[in-house]
Amino acid sequence: MLDRKTPVSLVYNERVQAYIDVYTIQRKDHLAEIIGRAELYFPLFEEYLDKYGLPQELKYMAVVESALDPMAQSSSGARGLWQFLYQASRLFNLRVDSYVDERCDPVKSTDAACRYLKYLYDNFQDWNLVMAAYNGGIAVVSDAVERAGGVHDFWAIRSFLPAETQGYIPAFIAVNFAMNYYMHYDIIPKKQSFNYDDLGFVFLEKSVSMQQLSSLIDVPVETLMALNPLYTKSFIPVVKEPVQIVIPREKVLLFLRHRTLLEPENQPPVSVRPIGFTGNREKVMHKVKPGEFFHKVAMQYNVRVEDVQKWNNLTTRHLEAGQILVIYREKERADTFLADDWIGKVNQQTN
Repeated sequence: MLDRKTPVSLVYNERVQAYIDVYTIQRKDHLAEIIGRAELYFPLFEEYLDKYGLPQELKYMAVVESALDPMAQSSSGARGLWQFLYQASRLFNLRVDSYVDERCDPVKSTDAACRYLKYLYDNFQDWNLVMAAYNGGIAVVSDAVERAGGVHDFWAIRSFLPAETQGYIPAFIAVNFAMNYYMHYDIIPKKQSFNYDDLGFVFLEKSVSMQQLSSLIDVPVETLMALNPLYTKSFIPVVKEPVQIVIPREKVLLFLRHRTLLEPENQPPVSVRPIGFTGNREKVMHKVKPGEFFHKVAMQYNVRVEDVQKWNNLTTRHLEAGQILVIYREKERADTFLADDWIGKVNQQTN
């Protein structure tokens, strides 16, 4: 049924079913979160796909790429909803510096992804090959086509592709199915704090910290960071021209009335974490290995030696093998189920 509504070929086979099972059975809670996030990001994707004349179904690529998490980062260093590598960001003029990473900007990264997909289609004239090239690279797909005798069909060239790219199209097709028929698997979407219609867009004319903006419009810093994921240091730099930021729509009038009260800042405020701080951290137990010393343990968990001493009521820095240390590390980001971290594993099970 879905295949009849799109120019993208959505073939069903056992490999696709394997991914359907992952999303609808093994990862039901994860899918529920993704469906909730779709209310925020899919309207944006649909607008830009329409702008560039691309099939609407390509929005599901972002589910495979990032699980609709704009802060997602893969093991290869790709970031954002559309998982651009650093060098690719330069190709599409996405700014990446000490304060800003436009790969995490939902609008600019979506525009870049659409431009790239349009370019790939001009090369391959087949949407499955386009997506395979988005994942694995133009040269990889071109080489597979040549090795398969020149045939332009994903399933015919699949065996000549890397493992991750072999699984990319089955995963994409599975996501199409899962996102449309999740209700048949008793999956209830997890509502997010905002949907697309809740967003307000305003312009900021001076550099300010998220904390100052938070105080002005009474919106938590965490919310402002989530709505503006391109700013990496809780700081919004304004260099030459005003920059557009996202705030809750209900706060737009408040911002417009009081924005002149904002004081310009040159850099993010320095925040020193108190020794032994445990807020918003998870407790783990570390067993000291032979030869380990304080700095090595502290670096492993990205904490300070003084923190470890405080948490364990230690007055010296002498460690013994087998000693148990209490560590409070930063909570790991939710499992975003990224393409280059998991597709190959599922793919191997179906070969």
